[in-house]
Amino acid sequence: MSRSAHPAGPRHADVFPDGHYSAPAADLNVLDEKVWSRTVRRNDDGVATVAGIEVTRLAEEFGTPAYFLDEADFRARCRAWSDAFGPNADVFYAGKAFLSRAVVRWLTEEGLNLDVCSGGELATALAGGMPPERIAFHGNNKSAEEIERAVSVGVGRIVLDSFQEIVRVAHIAQRLGRRQPVQIRVTVGVEAHTHEFIATAHEDQKFGIALADGQAAEAVRRALKLDGIELIGIHSHIGSQIFDMAGFEVSARRVVQLLAEIRDEHGVELPEIDLGGGLGIAYTSEDDPKEPYDIAKSLLDIVTRECEAARLATPRISVEPGRAIVGPTAFTLYEVGTIKPLEGLRTYVSVDGGMSDNIRTALYNADYSVALVSRRSDAEPMLSRVVGKHCESGDIVVRDAYLPADLAPGDLIAVPATGAYCRSMASNYNHALRPPVVAVKDGEARVVVRRETEEDLLRLDIG
Repeated sequence: MSRSAHPAGPRHADVFPDGHYSAPAADLNVLDEKVWSRTVRRNDDGVATVAGIEVTRLAEEFGTPAYFLDEADFRARCRAWSDAFGPNADVFYAGKAFLSRAVVRWLTEEGLNLDVCSGGELATALAGGMPPERIAFHGNNKSAEEIERAVSVGVGRIVLDSFQEIVRVAHIAQRLGRRQPVQIRVTVGVEAHTHEFIATAHEDQKFGIALADGQAAEAVRRALKLDGIELIGIHSHIGSQIFDMAGFEVSARRVVQLLAEIRDEHGVELPEIDLGGGLGIAYTSEDDPKEPYDIAKSLLDIVTRECEAARLATPRISVEPGRAIVGPTAFTLYEVGTIKPLEGLRTYVSVDGGMSDNIRTALYNADYSVALVSRRSDAEPMLSRVVGKHCESGDIVVRDAYLPADLAPGDLIAVPATGAYCRSMASNYNHALRPPVVAVKDGEARVVVRRETEEDLLRLDIG
């Protein structure tokens, strides 16, 4: 795994575990609709298009690397999640996946809510026009300034993450003459089937208050006694990029059990539970994510069943799909720079971006797909590793993929399903300039987050 990779030196590339990579697709020109946004096609000349626009034209106008965000697909996924859960539940888009003022405007128009986890995300949400009452504020270490702003503007809920934060939020709200709605985030002891860095409901991690040893019950007891806050529910999040619903079932059961304990001890039935997000998307053809309707039915059935067993009224349910909405709606377009065949191993394909625009492969050992998109090719497939231009041996965009053997410098290749976390986690490593985000819809393209310039970098460097 690249998170334990040596910063320099050999990578032992000639040692492959069994099943390290799959066989090539029968036709490398086919763009699997499972991993590409809904308006991506190839035209008669073999050039990929999105929203009817050729990628070659997009590269000429906006340069590479660049993220291209399919607005129609984004909006359709918002509606799919909202329709699936219906009017008696709330869908909170997870802003950490990707946030901009344009995205906030789309969310507002499509009727979704928004969760933020920093002062910067809150500022973007407000600047984009999201009504404050439709905002939830997360985070394991919110500053006093962030809490004060959230309370002052009237965010709909603050998710409390520690005993200290219970008191901190209550004190600030009381000083401001407010009664702030809050939820308590609990860690329910569920080990989600995902990477250890994005599994967030086991007890040995930084988020939430553990159910174990009565800690969550004690947090509830303290919150109910404080005048500055109104406890409206319990929050749970078990991880990210999850396909198996079994973890959600265990989590819901334990959260409902806590609700029953609160009723029995305090005579209060909390009206809401938030089951978090983390639903997986297809990064490769092997991934098989569930549809929003199936997810909604499963979660609603689980909670209803558990509440009936506990003789509780079914609370209002919230979910937080961020990646599942924006992830599939964007791709990153690169230009091939150098091609380096290693006889008997693989071919290294270097592009003009890298870990500065997609850190997930290096950080999580994430898998991605890739395709030649500037032309059609009938050449034989070659096992390739797409790498970036940074001074780091772990600078890998796509670890193992098949590209046509006639790939050449100047060709355009694209990596799909990069809408979530890629721009959000982008960096200036090696003083790279972060790419733009370009929204495309109905044959038109417009920049929603511009490309950084050298002037942007130097403006922060005061000498």
